[in-house]
Amino acid sequence: MARWFLYVIFYSLAGCALEKLYARAIHSSRQTRKCFLLLPLCPVYGLAMAAVLLAAGPEEGLLRLALVGGLVCTGVEYLVHLFYEAVFGVRFWDYSLLRGHVQGRICPRFALIWGMLSAAAVRWVQPVVAELAERIPPELVFLIWMVLAADCVLTAAVLLRSRDTQQLTLRTVFAQTRASSQSEMS
Repeated sequence: MARWFLYVIFYSLAGCALEKLYARAIHSSRQTRKCFLLLPLCPVYGLAMAAVLLAAGPEEGLLRLALVGGLVCTGVEYLVHLFYEAVFGVRFWDYSLLRGHVQGRICPRFALIWGMLSAAAVRWVQPVVAELAERIPPELVFLIWMVLAADCVLTAAVLLRSRDTQQLTLRTVFAQTRASSQSEMS
């Protein structure tokens, strides 16, 4: 179980890095893409890769890995998007401007990209990740779990209060906390 938790964490971290690189490459105005308040994680990547790893192994051919990966990642992406909208009233991504999109949640272009990335990850990245995960002591896994749980609670509180992903910065939270405490003193 700890091993799968670490896989989700690793791919969520890698996904956040990928998002930042993509934002820079397209010169996006939103350079601070992430889904948690404190941790640089995009959980949709971690959850999608865990699902891909359950659905296909490294012995599969690259084409089959890409096909399974594209379908699984796109399905997870759709479900995670629904969750974010239903629970927090936010959208972390919107593909509405891309051809073939489905409710702005998924689109063929990114399904292809997810397929290629997940095939490469299963074949060449996952063996290294699995080896590293085996070396992490249980105490450190527990600590990571506790930090993630705390960040989940803080992130959920910010999103439920603001319904705005742009509020997921420490600067904004501190400013709102300061303003709230000053208004209570008045």
